Amino acid sequence: MPGPEPPAPTRIGIFGGTFDPPHAGHVAAARAVTVQLALDRLLLVVANDPWQKSGQRAVSPAADRFALVEALVPEIPGAEASRLEIDRGGPSYSVDTAEEVLAEAGGQPVELYLVVGADLVPELGSWHRAEDLQRLVTLAVVSRPTDPAPDIPPGWRAVRVDGPQVPVSSSEVRDLLVEGRPVEGLVPEAVIRCIRRRALYAVS
Repeated sequence: MPGPEPPAPTRIGIFGGTFDPPHAGHVAAARAVTVQLALDRLLLVVANDPWQKSGQRAVSPAADRFALVEALVPEIPGAEASRLEIDRGGPSYSVDTAEEVLAEAGGQPVELYLVVGADLVPELGSWHRAEDLQRLVTLAVVSRPTDPAPDIPPGWRAVRVDGPQVPVSSSEVRDLLVEGRPVEGLVPEAVIRCIRRRALYAVS
């Protein structure tokens, strides 16, 4: 008699970011990834020290950004706010996070997807321990349906996720908040309430 079927791998997505603050574009991308890849879990991993932004601008404290992501989570079925990079400390590298997620699985089969925007694809070769990361993850490249598919550098496994067009960025949201202008529609209401409670971005 044939043996029992091996367990199906758990499909886990890693959606890392500074989330300073999270906005409707993050929600749209996260929902698209979760549905189109049939993920079992989606980890919204809050960067402790985002090395790509370090020194370029002031970044809000990690505790505040994590609180904002916790407020965002109910908007995305299957999503979890993750402190992995905050608790690890130091610069936040995707390869370290991928290794930690796989280690936590305790040897159980996992299909690991790393969610990236199409605009980041050309920079993948500059990422920390890029060759190790290639072996651990499949890229989930979020592109607008009307955009051409990005050229994936050699050595990466990748799937394309069609994301809805949500013209908003964290920098735009910060600027609006600093100017005292409304961000309803660009940022989920729960996140706006959290921003106000924590008096972030010069909001009273």
